[in-house]
Amino acid sequence: MHAMVRTYTGPGAQQLFDVLEARKADVEANLRNVPGLVSYILVSSGDGGMSVTVCKDRAGVEESMKVAREWIQKNAPNVLANPPTITEGQVVVQIN
Repeated sequence: MHAMVRTYTGPGAQQLFDVLEARKADVEANLRNVPGLVSYILVSSGDGGMSVTVCKDRAGVEESMKVAREWIQKNAPNVLANPPTITEGQVVVQIN
């Protein structure tokens, strides 16, 4: 399995997370279509936040990044948040 953490900070990050929270059902519906999706978590930190995506392979997390980027461009075009800092790698341990 492969995981990707996208961390949003700086100007506009909290505004973006406000939009994501208000539209969470739509966000969830879009990400459920990502092939190989194992889990997706959206965490608000009060001044931005992060998403954690786990997929069966790297292609899945890359597709999730594309889906997320397109969703933000379509649904939050006036939010001027910095691009996320991305950390990714192989899952070593998973506990459900």
